[in-house]
Amino acid sequence: MATHEREITGPVDLCLPDGRLDPAAVGWSRVPLHRANLRGWGRTKRWEYWCVTTPTHLVALTVSDLDYLALNTVYLLEYAAAGREFERAAIVPAGRGVRLPDTVAGTPGAGDVVVGPERPTRGKVRVEIRDEHGGTRLRARCLDPDRLPVEVDLLVARPEGHESLSVVVPWSERRFQYTSKHTALPAAGRVRIGTEVLGFGGDDGEAWAVLDHGRGRWPRTVDWNWGAASGRTDGHTVGLQFGGRWTAGTGATENGLCVDGRLTKIGEELDWRRSPSGPQAPWTIRTPSSDQVDLTFTPFHNRSAHTNAGLVVNRTDQRFGHYDGRIRTDDGTRIAVNGLLGWAEDVHMRW
Repeated sequence: MATHEREITGPVDLCLPDGRLDPAAVGWSRVPLHRANLRGWGRTKRWEYWCVTTPTHLVALTVSDLDYLALNTVYLLEYAAAGREFERAAIVPAGRGVRLPDTVAGTPGAGDVVVGPERPTRGKVRVEIRDEHGGTRLRARCLDPDRLPVEVDLLVARPEGHESLSVVVPWSERRFQYTSKHTALPAAGRVRIGTEVLGFGGDDGEAWAVLDHGRGRWPRTVDWNWGAASGRTDGHTVGLQFGGRWTAGTGATENGLCVDGRLTKIGEELDWRRSPSGPQAPWTIRTPSSDQVDLTFTPFHNRSAHTNAGLVVNRTDQRFGHYDGRIRTDDGTRIAVNGLLGWAEDVHMRW
């Protein structure tokens, strides 16, 4: 069933002065327009998640503040059969959390995000997200006496007029989430592992960035699906952004297509189906009432993380793979999707 969401076209605060959701903030926009003026403590979650992919490897940076702790991570995956996979993480206790801006980090006027020590040691992680002329600079450093040092230095471009999908998901006036998803952003730079340098974009081939910016007040327990992909297919630059389960019954969806920088908002919940036969079994993702999205996602790698640490219980299966099928934009353009690199994840959180 299609939702009837309002398109927001001007700046708006997420919250009323007393901390409740401002009804005027409920809707979606093609560019980030919300100011997440969250105040106080309790059930508040803030994060920036960046993932940059190439045809051979990817790197993801996460900066998150969960009220009672902050978690910063750097994740690297090489797709080859014997390729490397590793994650470096640092937990910051309550009271010394990350200060994330009220608007999308790395965009003009938002303010920079810098977390971690200037010279990280013994497994600590430093992450920087800074606005630069024409783009967002992503940097990270991880040093550990028992493992190779890792350094990330990437520039994500912001093409003129490139649209994204920002949505407010309202569970209630006290529980709500502002999510801003950006796909198909060109990127370039390098990742150094010890003395080895991996090239991203530029002369080394295509690299594409996806941003998940989140600010809100969440229920204690929640489940979600998230799928995203970016790249060139059928003569177009395409970004896929799909969500599921967590938005059901709210009157909002976080589903959209970004084709050549222009957003098509999908106002209905998608039909997600996956085979129980194993982590590399294909998924199908479709619009139930039309042919706007008809895709098969075939994983080649499962990033599995299970945590049971008192306040936080997490089960994450993030599968990386390729999308194939077809999509249709608002203006009727039909696009064949062939081998578009991305991911689809299944998550259970108690936090």
